[in-house]
Amino acid sequence: MADYNNILQKLDGLEARYEEVTTLITDPSVIADQQRFVKLTREYKDLGDIMKLRKRYMDCLDSIAEAKDILANESDAEMKEMAREQLAENEAAQPGLEEEIKIALVPKDPEDAKNVEMEIRAGTGGDEACLFAGDLFSMYKRFCESKGWSLSVTDVSEGAVGGYKEIDFAVSGEGVYGILKYESGVHRVQRVPVTESNGRMQTSAATVAVLPEAEAFDVQINEGEIKWDTFRSSGAGGQNVNKVESGVRARYMWKNPNTGETEEILIECTETRDQPKNKERALARLRTYIYDREHQKYLDDIANRRKTLVSTGDRSAKIRTYNFPQGRVTDHRIGFTTHDLQGFLAGDIQEMIDALTVAENAERMKEAEL
Repeated sequence: MADYNNILQKLDGLEARYEEVTTLITDPSVIADQQRFVKLTREYKDLGDIMKLRKRYMDCLDSIAEAKDILANESDAEMKEMAREQLAENEAAQPGLEEEIKIALVPKDPEDAKNVEMEIRAGTGGDEACLFAGDLFSMYKRFCESKGWSLSVTDVSEGAVGGYKEIDFAVSGEGVYGILKYESGVHRVQRVPVTESNGRMQTSAATVAVLPEAEAFDVQINEGEIKWDTFRSSGAGGQNVNKVESGVRARYMWKNPNTGETEEILIECTETRDQPKNKERALARLRTYIYDREHQKYLDDIANRRKTLVSTGDRSAKIRTYNFPQGRVTDHRIGFTTHDLQGFLAGDIQEMIDALTVAENAERMKEAEL
């Protein structure tokens, strides 16, 4: 009963906020403040989803009350039988609806709706680590295609025998960061490398970083202080790219507000043959990098309050092992294992992400005392 009353209390409070936000997003002064308008529009969508759940829940409770009333006061046998069916159906649905509402009531990470900038870097293991970085990129590319997301490579450094020393790419679509954020950390592979003539198994690693893409108003950058260089790209664009200086490099001196230290940030972009477009992408990546660093304190605060499964704060954390001899993939944060390694590397990673999301939501529900 305490659970039931707690849910109703929270839903009633949110209904008032939903009505307030509905009014605010039509206010000309709010529309003029782009940062506030974007935040309120996201809140309006999230609250709208909760209000739909609230209606389903209230309808369910009303149906239970109505069925009980008929059973207590009605003498008609046929009516009573219909009421029994109605009661059984709605009492069976009630716990599932309450669980859905609890998850919806967990305060959302404000970053979840954002697009992302991703980096995959070969770690220990030499050429084999580069090949594994290539396998990971292919895995994410296929996963993004299955979700209908757009992926564009912004910078690439190829390995000597294939794969990548480093590959940077942007992913855009609906709720991208909320899904891909669990991929940040060190991914290990155990297999006999194609580069190994003695057939010995080797452990190699690649690091994945997933950063929420910053919007123009998220960070303050003095664009006049950015030093721009251009160069001939040797990226994935082929020989035509090499004929013109389409690659751009941005250098920016940034003071970290959390530490007070100043550091030089270097961003390169060779995504297209169009220098202005590369400049635009480099500026977006610079914003994202700074936004990520400025939010380090926010991430540390979360980690101190609860066990978070998002390794953004510690990219040295070993999160997953891909074991080829046993055909398995194990996520060490939740102990989840799948034995379909080939399917996983082909982009079928949703089941793993779902398991991580459930575990993270359980921690957040505990924190929110739901």
